[in-house]
Amino acid sequence: AVYDTMDNKESWQVVRMRVTGYCSCPKCCGKFFDGKTANNHQICYGDVFVAADKCYPFGTEMIIPGYNHSQVVEVLDRGRVIKGNRLDLYFDSHQQAMKWGVKYLDVLVKTN
Repeated sequence: AVYDTMDNKESWQVVRMRVTGYCSCPKCCGKFFDGKTANNHQICYGDVFVAADKCYPFGTEMIIPGYNHSQVVEVLDRGRVIKGNRLDLYFDSHQQAMKWGVKYLDVLVKTN
């Protein structure tokens, strides 16, 4: 299903996704991680973004229920195991990422 906002300039598609969490620690990103995402974004404390399959271009806007107060976040990263309808949400700490766990959610993906 595609939903239009009141002004009809934005369209959002609902996509059921497997949603997990990660942080920038060696356990999540490997021991050679340099603090930058796949699109060269320098990670800062408090950042909110997602890693998604390459079918979602960098900068694609998404709304994930329960993440970032259900406000818009952008795709800024990729992941080896992030394929298809799967997202990895960035958290500041490994504890926060593990607390999120694994969820299956209806994610809103901006289509234009």
